[in-house]
Amino acid sequence: MGLRENLLKYSKLCYKNGFVKATDGNLSVRTKKNYILSTRSCICKGKITDSDIIKTDINGKLISGKGNISTEIKLHLYVYRKRKDVNAVIHTHPKFATAFATAGIGLDKVVLPEIYLTFGKIPLAKYATPSTDEVVSSVSKLIERYNAVLLSNHGLVTFGKTLEEAFYFTEKVEQCAEIIFYARMLGGEKVLNKQQIGKLDRIKLK
Repeated sequence: MGLRENLLKYSKLCYKNGFVKATDGNLSVRTKKNYILSTRSCICKGKITDSDIIKTDINGKLISGKGNISTEIKLHLYVYRKRKDVNAVIHTHPKFATAFATAGIGLDKVVLPEIYLTFGKIPLAKYATPSTDEVVSSVSKLIERYNAVLLSNHGLVTFGKTLEEAFYFTEKVEQCAEIIFYARMLGGEKVLNKQQIGKLDRIKLK
């Protein structure tokens, strides 16, 4: 499956799983020649077609495609310039993850072993006005260390080597947020201690 087909596939999966509603969110992928394919502005990810894909260079210059470039492309391009290992960026508004982001709460406590092994932690970026350079500034100190970042009062952004990986990261963050939400209703999540974290660190080194 090619990159364009994958972009359509994971856009529709984000919509199907409720990670985005209406025309929210945006996805992009980097080609081998360092071009960026992204979902155009104001398109429902559940109804997206090949004609809704925009191609730009790494600086955001339009190469091909109809419609407007997403106003959130600045964040995607910044990530690609800073992270040579990243070839896909997914920005969504999953309910539970966005609820934590809106409450100003990062998912940065070590609670679930698989989340710690995958992400370390999921930090919260300070609030930034969507579609502006403020968003880039808000994540500039986080994206080189983390593959998932909560955006205050906004949503979630994940970075991966592939669209599949970035999508799985989105799934894992949302599941983590949902579990911790319910755990707090049951009295609060239990944070792992230093000894338990140390054992996980040894697993990461293997």
